[in-house]
Amino acid sequence: MNIRKTLYGLLAAASALFIIYSLVKNYWLDPGAAEFLSHKTGLKRELNLPVWLNVMYIHVAFACIAMAAGLLNFSSRIFEKSRRFHRINGYVYIVSVLLVVLTSGYMAPYATGGRIGSMGFNALNLIWLFITIMALVQIKRKQINRHRNWMIRSYAFCFTNMLIHLITTLFHQGVGLVYVTSYTIGVYGSIVLLLVIPGIIIRMIGPSKRKEMI
Repeated sequence: MNIRKTLYGLLAAASALFIIYSLVKNYWLDPGAAEFLSHKTGLKRELNLPVWLNVMYIHVAFACIAMAAGLLNFSSRIFEKSRRFHRINGYVYIVSVLLVVLTSGYMAPYATGGRIGSMGFNALNLIWLFITIMALVQIKRKQINRHRNWMIRSYAFCFTNMLIHLITTLFHQGVGLVYVTSYTIGVYGSIVLLLVIPGIIIRMIGPSKRKEMI
């Protein structure tokens, strides 16, 4: 089987599962984010819970939209059928990323781990925004391969939350570190992985076959 089809199938499965998990957990099972908030101790500023929760709902919603939109735009079949949809959906992705970054910026000061954790989230937000803008700049310059590569790098950041919690679980339950330390390692560890993994994928799949302009 073609490696691109295999990777896309795995990506689609992982994205669908994570979107379903995020929606069910945050809007149904734990809409008050009680479990997540229980780890936030020693905050430097008072947390306005109703406002924080509403911002979180917006954050989760647009994170899921960004994940879905990005996934659709990696589909060659959809691209060939409707390039207009690809273009419009691309802007939906960019707007969604912007809203995720803005809402994350609001929540960053309340990050688990205090100031160090907050700095990590701000770094993630700035890097994701920069990479996404670069993807837009490259397509405006009609650089298909560069656009696709920057989009792969950008889309990887849709999995930030998943990576943070996987790393946190590894160090908290596997190694035995306290949760706050494990979470902080998760934040900074995800930055490294989100910058490294896309490069490996780009080398694996090779140049884009999309020769005509979008």
